[in-house]
Amino acid sequence: MNYGVLIGLAVVVILIVSFLANAIKVVREYQRLVVFRLGRVLGTKGPGLVLLIPFVDRAVLVDLREFYLEIPHQTAITEDNASISIDFIVFNKVMDPQMSVLAVGNFAGAAQNIAATTLRSVVGDMSLDDVLAKRENMNEVLRVKLDEVTERWGVKVTNVEIREIIPPPTVQEAMTRQMSAERTRRAVVTEAEGAKQAAVTVAEGNKAAAVLNAEGQKQAAILNAEGDRQAAILRAEGFSLALDKINEVANVVATNTMSLQYLDALKQIGSSPSSKIVVPMELAGLAAGVVALAEQLPGNGKAASSDG
Repeated sequence: MNYGVLIGLAVVVILIVSFLANAIKVVREYQRLVVFRLGRVLGTKGPGLVLLIPFVDRAVLVDLREFYLEIPHQTAITEDNASISIDFIVFNKVMDPQMSVLAVGNFAGAAQNIAATTLRSVVGDMSLDDVLAKRENMNEVLRVKLDEVTERWGVKVTNVEIREIIPPPTVQEAMTRQMSAERTRRAVVTEAEGAKQAAVTVAEGNKAAAVLNAEGQKQAAILNAEGDRQAAILRAEGFSLALDKINEVANVVATNTMSLQYLDALKQIGSSPSSKIVVPMELAGLAAGVVALAEQLPGNGKAASSDG
């Protein structure tokens, strides 16, 4: 009897726990519950604590975070009939939880198929060169076209990124040759630029050396001219001093010559029979000088002292 009561209590507890588990839902901030009651949609509930009627209400959990969908390699034909393989990633986010549950059954599968057909449509309107060169434009076109389709499902395509574009083998070989030629051209251009820069540097060095040489020659010429000018000045000063000395000596010689001429004149006057003689003042001064000069002579001095 006791075992039967225990089993009954256990069944009741299990039913209560199951009832509470189905009746109470805790919805996170990034989640929403789309609630159906007897098959009819009641609306979106959450976040927080949501109470449901067990076995009557059914809830579908929808995640509002951004997700990505990888689209594997898809083969497409370009406008110029080149076959290429492209894979890309589609980033999407649920904007209307109720529509994302009611409007589409398998969003991942539907989005993948829509992305593949949209890719072929976009690539078919572009040339191979544009596909290879305008990846950003392709990303934007794909995003807009996919968003137009998924908008009715309550899902927004936020971004599309092409990961890899594989062109045909012949195009890959041509691209490889073109890349090699471009690298060779850049190497030649770089070498030519280096030679040009070296030539310009050498020319500038020669020009600077020539300028310095000219400046040096100019300075040397200026110094030589300055030296010649100083030498000429010194020579002129020497000549001037020499001329002054010569003039001084000539004045002395001229004075002595005049003195001798006056002495000769005195001799002639002494031998003249005239009783009256006119003597110029210069002659008197000359006579005084001669007397003084005679007194200074050594022999005359001794004679004078002996006479005394």
